[in-house]
Amino acid sequence: MTVERTVSPPAGQPPKQKQKQKQGYPPIPVLPPRETGEGLRLPAGQRTAARWAPALPLLATDTTAALVAASALPHLLLTVPLLLAALWLKARAALYRPAAVPAVLDELPAVCARIAVSWCALAALVAGLSPAHALSARTLLTGCVLHSAASCAGRGAVHWHRRRTLLRRPAATLVVGPAATAQRVAAAFLRHPPCGLRPVGVLADDTTGGEGLPVLGTAEEVQRAVTQNSVGAVLVVGSAGEHDWLLGELADAGCALWEVEADAPGYDRTVRAVYDETGRTALGRSRREQIAGFSCRRLDTRRHAGSAAKRALDVLVSGTLLLLAGPVLLLCAVVLRVSEGPQVVFRQERVGEDGRLFTLLKFRTHRPADPDEAATRWSVGDVPDMSRFCRFLRRTSLDELPQLWNVCRGDMSLVGPRPERPYFVARFSQAHPGYAARHRMRTGITGLAQIHGLRGDTSIEDRARFDNAYIDHWSLWQDVCILLRTAAALVRTTGS
Repeated sequence: MTVERTVSPPAGQPPKQKQKQKQGYPPIPVLPPRETGEGLRLPAGQRTAARWAPALPLLATDTTAALVAASALPHLLLTVPLLLAALWLKARAALYRPAAVPAVLDELPAVCARIAVSWCALAALVAGLSPAHALSARTLLTGCVLHSAASCAGRGAVHWHRRRTLLRRPAATLVVGPAATAQRVAAAFLRHPPCGLRPVGVLADDTTGGEGLPVLGTAEEVQRAVTQNSVGAVLVVGSAGEHDWLLGELADAGCALWEVEADAPGYDRTVRAVYDETGRTALGRSRREQIAGFSCRRLDTRRHAGSAAKRALDVLVSGTLLLLAGPVLLLCAVVLRVSEGPQVVFRQERVGEDGRLFTLLKFRTHRPADPDEAATRWSVGDVPDMSRFCRFLRRTSLDELPQLWNVCRGDMSLVGPRPERPYFVARFSQAHPGYAARHRMRTGITGLAQIHGLRGDTSIEDRARFDNAYIDHWSLWQDVCILLRTAAALVRTTGS
């Protein structure tokens, strides 16, 4: 959690700020600025279609398989829960996001296991609701066999057609990374046509990669290559250097991004390069695949959207706490008004999700010399001239209670990366890898970094790492655990 005392930041004394605009500081971009000029203009509108294209035939196949297996059921109405359960389980296992080179044998265990679970769940449901109509063991076995056979046969046909299509019409591909490594990877993919990816160019800062594909060094060259070759995929084999921001543009244009492990196992520089600069990360639960003999992993090009469950938890908990803590809030406000004077509530512009500004609320425990100092000076916890009551508010974190109203309004979440002031967001985004990517999710009152002791004047690099790890592996249960650990820390009154 943040505090208000103003001292020089770790990076040194900031220059005097320009005059604020009427509505506060301008929005802070959370991604690096693009090159001058018009920038990259790529064809758009294909991203959604490209994402759903491989899934639709598989959905149709699995639906047909469930209808075929329904012939073993005593009542046709039981087809609906069977179908929904089977589709949901397969979706949870990412079976509608097929591999780059799909094969039915690779996914056979997963498909059959989920079909068996669906039938067992249906049998348990029927037995619980109407024991007289419970499914017999023979019915259960026949249904599972029919369902599995039909589903695997249909998926096999879909995957066979896709592999033939990839062989006849491979996707034009750009290879991003150091020129020498990118040329080596591109040559390997060209020697293996069944992989369905045909490199047509290399995007690199240097042009010393030797002979091979043309090396693209400017946005105009990339745009021309993408347009002329209808590029549909990007292989990232290393840092793209100053062209990292182009990965985001290519992803938005509908290109699939793949991290390629070009060197020894454990090579993770690619993930950091894409993650640090574009705010996009390797999909947390994505599996590694073998493509042309390389270990590859699909990169997630979507920003974290959170969930309705997370928002429901925020509203429920913050609303309840506001009601329960109402007398405490009123008492703190009265004591501050009497002892410290007017302006009990401290308001400050902070950077939230996707770089949007909002007004953060806290109880005022310290008065900066002027607004410019409050906005551009780093904050730590020990203020010599602070009153006893203000110290008590800081030590118990009661000064943060008004932020529950920020949560109710939707400016913040209960759990998420702590919001910072625009001046420091701009500085830290340039100085610390991954800091900008923290803004993929709504900011929070507490977070994974805070429960690990990263509060006040602590390492910004460590905070960014913990915050991004939280976003990459977000789950509702993780939020509950962080809230419980925060409550335990508050009982120990370690303060901000």
